[in-house]
Amino acid sequence: MKKIEAIIRKTKFEDVKDALLEADIEWFSYYDVRGVGKSHEERMYRGVVYDTSALERTLISLVVRDKNVEIAIQAILKASHTGEIGDGRIFILPVEDAVRIRTGERGDISLYIAEHEK
Repeated sequence: MKKIEAIIRKTKFEDVKDALLEADIEWFSYYDVRGVGKSHEERMYRGVVYDTSALERTLISLVVRDKNVEIAIQAILKASHTGEIGDGRIFILPVEDAVRIRTGERGDISLYIAEHEK
């Protein structure tokens, strides 16, 4: 199992959500986050200077079976790519174990509803 965290433009969230659902990735979390990159900008609005170097982004977090890692990554890449600076990053981390609280199931079966439960 792997945990995938993707930091993407807020404007691309709906596209990425749809792409993940189309790729049969049925469950993930997302958060509005802010980050600071290399570029620092100041903008003036009504005579007041604002620092716009803290960028608003969306962080998508999901845990998938090993066989679904590349499918999820490609879905995120395709849906979030604009070709401009600031498209984001994808991080892939190993997951040692997972436990479904309701049933006590462990491992990758705990990530999905078993066929007999549908």
